[in-house]
Amino acid sequence: MDLSNLCKLSADEILKGSFGIEWESLRAYSNGKLSLTPHPEVFGDKLKNPLITTDFSESQIEIITPTFNSIDEAFNVFSLLADLVNAHLPDDEYLWFQSIPCILPYTHEIPIARYGDEGIESEKYRIELAKKYGFKKQMISGVHFNFSFSEDVLHKLYGIVDCKSSFKEFKNEIYLKIARNYLRYCWLIIYLTGCSIGLHDSFSKDCIHLMDARDVYGSYYSTKGPSFRNSSCGYKNLKDLHPSYNSVDEFVDDVQSFIDDGDLSQAKELYTQIRLKPKDPSDMLMSLKEDGIQYIEIRTLDINPFYKCGLIRNDMKFLHLFLIYMAIKNESDYADWQMEAKINEELVAERAYDESMRLLKDGEEITFKKWASEVINEMYGMCEVLNLGAEDTLKLMHDRVSNPELTYGQRLLELISKRGYINTHMMLSMSNKKTSKDFVKNMDIHECGLYEKYVPIALFNKDDF
Repeated sequence: MDLSNLCKLSADEILKGSFGIEWESLRAYSNGKLSLTPHPEVFGDKLKNPLITTDFSESQIEIITPTFNSIDEAFNVFSLLADLVNAHLPDDEYLWFQSIPCILPYTHEIPIARYGDEGIESEKYRIELAKKYGFKKQMISGVHFNFSFSEDVLHKLYGIVDCKSSFKEFKNEIYLKIARNYLRYCWLIIYLTGCSIGLHDSFSKDCIHLMDARDVYGSYYSTKGPSFRNSSCGYKNLKDLHPSYNSVDEFVDDVQSFIDDGDLSQAKELYTQIRLKPKDPSDMLMSLKEDGIQYIEIRTLDINPFYKCGLIRNDMKFLHLFLIYMAIKNESDYADWQMEAKINEELVAERAYDESMRLLKDGEEITFKKWASEVINEMYGMCEVLNLGAEDTLKLMHDRVSNPELTYGQRLLELISKRGYINTHMMLSMSNKKTSKDFVKNMDIHECGLYEKYVPIALFNKDDF
């Protein structure tokens, strides 16, 4: 995909797509300790509720939206679901608005999600992951953003482009290019949305060496980096695995070789910042080969504690523009780009606020601010040429690059340095719960089809409505 071909589409066509959000969050008590109670009954059977379920642990709620045709629709439903979850937890239980866990119990006390006879394989998979990576690393949570371009618009673009390949191959190449470029540039998303700068002593000890400060309540934090979920001590594969993104066939063959060599138990164990998603998730590799890439999943985003659903609408809008930019951005031919991308990813996660830190661009050092400014300025140019009208969103991100004090990580640092890690997050979690409860208490689902449609699905016990 290149800019000249996109210019033949309208701005509305370029922005058309399919959008979905997934969010994991731990349940915690007011003292900051992990809740060990079963998944709340108000949300019904976790296997049958398509909107509210669990991830690794019984204590880890996961919200999954349907897909929508616009950012605003997806965000509005996501925000509603977060309100419903927040408002219907027990009085002394809160969503933990932070990607790095709250105060964790002994490993053997962390409850793995139970699914009964129907989900025995899911339980076995979780047990094996816990043995391999550690129970406590499994409790790291985040926000995932699912995206695809409009199929109709892709067909129109396919007709414009002088392309000798099939439509499936054409579509695959667009998503593969996005994946390659996203891996190269996701360090910018880590900086702009990173918000995991501390940890409690009960979490993994191998992260403490990355922290340069501590509070008096048993927690550590960093003044240098925005996202320890995305750092070298985050939840990652035990070995660096770099599948080819040149074609779907090469990607599938490489992932299968990782499985054959024992590095992965199955394809979904490959933890990357971006995932190529198939039509049939039960047979991911075969479906990618036969059906092609259906959409992409962005896995970089930390939970944002400053908003009631852990995500800011403007960040989603920027990420959408960023993915369009990734589709048209020219690629370098630097051979070791995946290795370099991982280095940059961890450098920004751990040291973005350190002025002496340098990134690697095709083997040459470059300052973070210079490269980040170049990227955002190019996005300004793209939006101007394509009439996308995103100046306010881009200015917001440019300001965060110019002034780190505006980033979520730095705002959180100011609070933690005064109140401590656990106290800060419980304050924010309590505030978010109150906001959600007030919203739910005052809403009238009969006046809005959105609520009337999703509340009965999300909540098993609908007596409140």
